[in-house]
Amino acid sequence: MTYRSDLLRLLDERGHLHQVTDATALDALAAEPGRSIPGYGGFDPTAPSLHVGNLMLIMLLRRLQQAGHKPIVLMGGGTAKVGDPSFKDEARQLLAEETIAANISSIKRIFERFLRFGDGPSDAVLVDNADWLDRLAYVPFLREVGQHFTISRMLSFDSVRTRLDREQSLTFLEFNYMIMQAYDFRELSRRFGCRVQMGGSDQWGNIVNGVELGRRMDGAELFGVTCPLLTTADGAKMGKTVSGAVWLHEDQLSDYDYWQFWRNTADADVGRFLRLFTDLPLDEIARLEALRGREINEAKQRLADATTALCRGRAAAEAAAATARATFAEGAAGETLPTLAVSGMIGVVDALVGLGLAASKGEARRLIAGGGARVAGEKVADEALVVEVGAEPVMVSAGKKKHGRLVRP
Repeated sequence: MTYRSDLLRLLDERGHLHQVTDATALDALAAEPGRSIPGYGGFDPTAPSLHVGNLMLIMLLRRLQQAGHKPIVLMGGGTAKVGDPSFKDEARQLLAEETIAANISSIKRIFERFLRFGDGPSDAVLVDNADWLDRLAYVPFLREVGQHFTISRMLSFDSVRTRLDREQSLTFLEFNYMIMQAYDFRELSRRFGCRVQMGGSDQWGNIVNGVELGRRMDGAELFGVTCPLLTTADGAKMGKTVSGAVWLHEDQLSDYDYWQFWRNTADADVGRFLRLFTDLPLDEIARLEALRGREINEAKQRLADATTALCRGRAAAEAAAATARATFAEGAAGETLPTLAVSGMIGVVDALVGLGLAASKGEARRLIAGGGARVAGEKVADEALVVEVGAEPVMVSAGKKKHGRLVRP
């Protein structure tokens, strides 16, 4: 489909679009001259930081603003007390209200790096759904809102059916989540004139519920937009590494580790990630993703620089790149680094000992347990990790100053 509006054209060109409830109508609305459409994305504050998996939605809101529309960041201070059951194997641990409040306070500053906040028509606002959910009276809510939901339809959604098909329990508390999320959309429509909800494709059913609830209760024309759930070229879930989640806050993941995560992107993913997670021009991205062999490293560094600058600031990106050059680019080329020839694969403990970075296997295990061992720039969390050595040397580090190379014979 060819889009008229800057909004849908931008989302489409950048690879953000997966599903739209009524693409033609939303495109026409967004193309109206001078119109700023409020759209929202929701984030449940289940930890002190968001992670790379949340970046797809954050970037959707950023694109919304870049196209001249108004992002609404909805913090789920109310829904976090219930827990989203979508595609989860078991119920989330319920958080204390004090923990939720602390998490919201910590997460807020992330959005200021990606969005412009203020009082203008396209300036972002941040709201908390606890402001209305905590005030709901149960019986009036059931009468007003519950009548618009049928159990059969709620059971038909993949997010619920998958859990039940596995014969895993689904509490009544969690079952209410989709009703609460739909109510959020209606409430934001009334309070802010919000017309669009954005989310991952796993939220499609919940988003459609909100669109329908707004139509049934208020006669409002609302829209849903989802982005694809992101996996890497090898099928792994985006943002998961041997060290765990890739956090957006620097107090939970260093600037260097964040930069290195993007620098380690697989060749096949570089172009897609440049479109999704940076503001680089599309013609420049086309040039970068066409690079082959060692030249693709230029694209990977541009990706790491741009994503880190967005999330952590330009100074952090430059410092991380400088550290990488000193530690890896310059060091890997030197003949003074310890080198171990490996045919195929080697356990990380054996690699540390073989390179002389640890005096014994026991010392290597203690190094790993203390978070001091790295392979290809990534912190090693599991002593059972097996390292595969290909055509390119693999850097192994103990602390910040001891490094070695694994090479093919």
